[in-house]
Amino acid sequence: MSLETVRAFLSAHAPDIEIIETAESSSTVALAAAAHGVDPAQIAKTICLRVGEETMLVVAGGLARLDNRKFKHTFGGKGRMLGPEEVAEATSHPVGGVCPFGLPRILPIYCDVSLRRFDEVVPAAGSTNSAVRISTERLAQLTGATWVDVCQ
Repeated sequence: MSLETVRAFLSAHAPDIEIIETAESSSTVALAAAAHGVDPAQIAKTICLRVGEETMLVVAGGLARLDNRKFKHTFGGKGRMLGPEEVAEATSHPVGGVCPFGLPRILPIYCDVSLRRFDEVVPAAGSTNSAVRISTERLAQLTGATWVDVCQ
Protein backbone atom coordinates (compact mmCIF):
# COMPACT_ATOMS: atom_id res chain seq x y z
CA MET A 1 0.00 0.00 0.00
CA SER A 2 2.90 2.31 0.74
CA LEU A 3 4.05 2.46 -2.88
CA GLU A 4 0.52 3.55 -3.78
CA THR A 5 0.59 6.45 -1.30
CA VAL A 6 3.87 7.63 -2.85
CA ARG A 7 2.38 7.25 -6.33
CA ALA A 8 -0.65 9.34 -5.27
CA PHE A 9 1.56 12.00 -3.65
CA LEU A 10 3.76 12.34 -6.73
CA SER A 11 0.75 12.34 -9.05
CA ALA A 12 -0.70 15.28 -7.12
CA HIS A 13 2.50 17.26 -6.46
CA ALA A 14 5.09 16.22 -9.04
CA PRO A 15 3.48 14.30 -11.93
CA ASP A 16 6.69 14.57 -13.97
CA ILE A 17 8.60 12.36 -11.50
CA GLU A 18 8.49 8.69 -12.41
CA ILE A 19 8.75 5.88 -9.87
CA ILE A 20 11.40 3.36 -10.86
CA GLU A 21 10.63 -0.20 -9.80
CA THR A 22 13.41 -2.78 -9.97
CA ALA A 23 13.13 -6.56 -10.07
CA GLU A 24 15.75 -6.83 -7.36
CA SER A 25 15.69 -5.31 -3.89
CA SER A 26 17.05 -1.81 -3.37
CA SER A 27 16.44 -1.88 0.38
CA THR A 28 20.00 -0.99 1.42
CA VAL A 29 22.27 1.80 0.26
CA ALA A 30 24.59 -0.67 -1.49
CA LEU A 31 21.72 -2.49 -3.25
CA ALA A 32 20.06 0.78 -4.27
CA ALA A 33 23.31 2.21 -5.63
CA ALA A 34 23.89 -0.95 -7.69
CA ALA A 35 20.28 -1.08 -8.92
CA HIS A 36 20.30 2.57 -10.04
CA GLY A 37 23.92 2.84 -11.18
CA VAL A 38 24.89 5.67 -8.84
CA ASP A 39 27.48 6.33 -6.16
CA PRO A 40 26.25 5.01 -2.77
CA ALA A 41 26.57 8.55 -1.36
CA GLN A 42 23.96 9.68 -3.93
CA ILE A 43 21.28 7.46 -2.39
CA ALA A 44 19.06 9.65 -0.20
CA LYS A 45 18.37 7.46 2.80
CA THR A 46 15.49 8.43 5.06
CA ILE A 47 15.97 7.82 8.77
CA CYS A 48 12.97 7.83 11.12
CA LEU A 49 13.86 9.15 14.58
CA ARG A 50 12.22 10.32 17.75
CA VAL A 51 13.44 13.07 20.07
CA GLY A 52 11.29 13.09 23.19
CA GLU A 53 7.75 12.75 21.85
CA GLU A 54 8.49 14.16 18.38
CA THR A 55 8.92 11.79 15.45
CA MET A 56 10.87 13.15 12.49
CA LEU A 57 12.52 12.12 9.25
CA VAL A 58 16.11 12.95 8.37
CA VAL A 59 17.09 12.45 4.74
CA ALA A 60 20.85 12.10 4.33
CA GLY A 61 23.45 10.96 1.84
CA GLY A 62 23.81 7.20 1.63
CA LEU A 63 27.25 7.08 3.25
CA ALA A 64 26.60 9.78 5.85
CA ARG A 65 26.27 8.79 9.49
CA LEU A 66 24.40 10.71 12.15
CA ASP A 67 26.70 12.71 14.39
CA ASN A 68 25.22 12.49 17.90
CA ARG A 69 26.78 15.78 19.03
CA LYS A 70 25.52 17.74 16.01
CA PHE A 71 22.12 16.08 16.24
CA LYS A 72 21.71 16.90 19.94
CA HIS A 73 22.83 20.48 19.35
CA THR A 74 20.36 20.91 16.47
CA PHE A 75 17.33 19.18 17.99
CA GLY A 76 17.91 19.66 21.72
CA GLY A 77 18.02 15.97 22.55
CA LYS A 78 19.34 12.59 21.60
CA GLY A 79 17.68 10.97 18.62
CA ARG A 80 16.34 7.44 18.95
CA MET A 81 15.95 5.41 15.80
CA LEU A 82 12.56 3.75 15.60
CA GLY A 83 12.10 0.00 15.20
CA PRO A 84 10.59 -1.48 12.02
CA GLU A 85 7.00 -1.57 13.36
CA GLU A 86 7.22 2.02 14.64
CA VAL A 87 8.67 3.16 11.30
CA ALA A 88 5.84 1.50 9.37
CA GLU A 89 3.26 3.06 11.71
CA ALA A 90 4.77 6.56 11.43
CA THR A 91 5.45 6.55 7.67
CA SER A 92 3.34 3.70 6.18
CA HIS A 93 6.58 2.56 4.50
CA PRO A 94 8.60 -0.58 5.30
CA VAL A 95 12.21 -0.28 6.41
CA GLY A 96 14.23 -0.26 3.19
CA GLY A 97 11.53 1.73 1.40
CA VAL A 98 11.15 4.68 3.77
CA CYS A 99 10.94 8.04 2.03
CA PRO A 100 9.54 11.51 2.77
CA PHE A 101 6.67 11.12 0.25
CA GLY A 102 3.12 9.86 0.79
CA LEU A 103 3.13 9.96 4.57
CA PRO A 104 -0.09 9.26 6.48
CA ARG A 105 0.39 12.39 8.60
CA ILE A 106 2.62 15.43 8.59
CA LEU A 107 6.05 14.81 10.08
CA PRO A 108 8.92 17.26 10.32
CA ILE A 109 11.35 16.49 7.50
CA TYR A 110 15.00 17.52 7.51
CA CYS A 111 17.52 17.19 4.69
CA ASP A 112 21.13 16.88 5.78
CA VAL A 113 23.70 18.97 3.94
CA SER A 114 25.44 15.71 2.91
CA LEU A 115 22.95 15.62 0.01
CA ARG A 116 23.95 19.02 -1.36
CA ARG A 117 27.06 17.78 -3.13
CA PHE A 118 24.80 16.11 -5.70
CA ASP A 119 22.53 17.76 -8.25
CA GLU A 120 20.34 14.64 -8.27
CA VAL A 121 19.69 12.05 -5.57
CA VAL A 122 17.84 8.74 -5.45
CA PRO A 123 15.47 8.25 -2.49
CA ALA A 124 13.28 5.19 -2.03
CA ALA A 125 9.64 5.40 -3.05
CA GLY A 126 7.69 3.46 -0.45
CA SER A 127 8.75 -0.13 -1.13
CA THR A 128 11.97 -2.13 -0.97
CA ASN A 129 12.35 -2.11 -4.75
CA SER A 130 11.24 1.37 -5.79
CA ALA A 131 12.92 4.76 -6.01
CA VAL A 132 12.83 8.09 -7.80
CA ARG A 133 15.50 10.31 -9.31
CA ILE A 134 15.01 13.88 -8.17
CA SER A 135 17.06 17.04 -7.95
CA THR A 136 18.35 17.62 -4.45
CA GLU A 137 16.75 21.04 -4.12
CA ARG A 138 13.44 19.78 -5.46
CA LEU A 139 13.42 16.96 -2.91
CA ALA A 140 13.70 19.52 -0.12
CA GLN A 141 11.13 21.85 -1.69
CA LEU A 142 8.60 19.12 -2.48
CA THR A 143 8.71 17.72 1.05
CA GLY A 144 8.91 21.06 2.86
CA ALA A 145 12.20 19.96 4.39
CA THR A 146 14.49 22.14 6.46
CA TRP A 147 18.22 21.91 5.75
CA VAL A 148 20.35 20.79 8.71
CA ASP A 149 23.91 19.65 9.37
CA VAL A 150 23.59 16.59 11.59
CA CYS A 151 25.81 13.99 9.92
CA GLN A 152 29.53 13.20 9.85
